[in-house]
Amino acid sequence: MQLKSEFLINDDAALRALFPPTHEVAVSKCLAKLDAHAREFIRRSPFLCIGTQNADGKSDVSPRGDPCGFVKVLDDQTLLIPDRPGNNRLDTLSNIVSNPTVGLLFMVPGFDETLRINGRAVLTRDPDLLAMLAVNERQPSVAIVVSIFEVFLHCAKAFRRSKLWDPEQRQDRKEMPSLLKMILDQTTGAPEDTQEMARIEEGLEEAYRTSMY
Repeated sequence: MQLKSEFLINDDAALRALFPPTHEVAVSKCLAKLDAHAREFIRRSPFLCIGTQNADGKSDVSPRGDPCGFVKVLDDQTLLIPDRPGNNRLDTLSNIVSNPTVGLLFMVPGFDETLRINGRAVLTRDPDLLAMLAVNERQPSVAIVVSIFEVFLHCAKAFRRSKLWDPEQRQDRKEMPSLLKMILDQTTGAPEDTQEMARIEEGLEEAYRTSMY
């Protein structure tokens, strides 16, 4: 698609001219360290998204989930995030090695508000820190340590518009193919034999049961 150049916004001044001034509360709510409310939000959260970029600016956002409170607060400006078994693409970890800037978005089921944290990250194999992140006696191989430089609560508008937690908005997962079917369609091609496809899908479910922790 060819975009019309006359409608593109190319500088910050042109952007801000389209909107009212930032509300004073939206500016003052940004904190440099965790307060009691941010700590409690993190304690309740079983899920976050982490945004990273590599040295060339190629961006990535990755979901992370575990039991509530899986992100550990080391102090008012430091978080510890486990890296659980995944697909070994290592997009997030590789990006952090080349560009430590990260953005975190914490979610709590049933909460329309979110918690946003921006900071700098490093990877660690410190056994004392990894021991803090063990689940069912299994420790991660690597953990992400985030040094916070900005933390603030984000309003409920996006979640209320999307009705994300509304049970009536839940969609039937069976209306789309399985994850493996879609990936095979996109790559090597899925088998036409439904029994063979079912066997492959059961293999994924077994991997979920045995390899997550």
